[in-house]
Amino acid sequence: MTETPEPTYTSRIIKATALIPDTMVLLSEWDLDDSVAENLDRARRENIFGKASRKRVEDILRIFRQRYFDDPDVGTALVTLAQGGAPAQWIDPLFYFFSAQNDRTLRDLVVEVLYPRHLAGHADLPIGYVERAIRNWVAEGKTTTRWSENTILRVAQNSVAALRDFGVLQGAVNKRLTPIYLPTPAFALIALWLQQRECSGDRVLHSDDWKLFFLPVEGVERMFIEAHQEHLLTYYAAGSVVRIEFPAADLTEYAHVLLERAR
Repeated sequence: MTETPEPTYTSRIIKATALIPDTMVLLSEWDLDDSVAENLDRARRENIFGKASRKRVEDILRIFRQRYFDDPDVGTALVTLAQGGAPAQWIDPLFYFFSAQNDRTLRDLVVEVLYPRHLAGHADLPIGYVERAIRNWVAEGKTTTRWSENTILRVAQNSVAALRDFGVLQGAVNKRLTPIYLPTPAFALIALWLQQRECSGDRVLHSDDWKLFFLPVEGVERMFIEAHQEHLLTYYAAGSVVRIEFPAADLTEYAHVLLERAR
């Protein structure tokens, strides 16, 4: 499997949670003929979010660029889906997945804390459980600096709020684990993104990133079979030999394919 560097956890989640409505506004206004900088500058000038605070707008745009346009193919694919009329049930899991890829703190809270708790049969998620995990990371020197207790609490609270907004948790006060629904087209697009990085069907099948959706390997394989049956990709597995082929070379082209096949 691809070598994973030792995580360095940041507190960037304090600046923004899921931002789903704001992200949809920005994607709907995005002009693919303009550069990322030009689009962000126009959003800033026109205040398309209707925010009173200029600093808040700057925070949203910075987080948006980091989450979705550090890899331009991700951002362009999301714009293509949003402007092509893809349903929210396709797009929201993609917002969640790529936000988690951009923020290792958020990702590992799900993969290393929530997923094992789910496997152990627990449905509740006390905020103290999240705080303890983050406190352990700080003690192990895995954070950018030695976070104060206030920072630990704010990272825990904002992470839980983001995961609630993304649909991974439910409950206003007492949070419950609720695995987010992953439609087959969204699953297939994520699989292509993983394939581009892993360059191995077996590594894609066994990727820890599927734990973001609380999917064990057997669940991932079932989804590959469903995607194969829906002609979204070709999946072949025999023992440790796993071959996955896609009818597109990149995410943006694949987004067009998914939209066309949904019509």
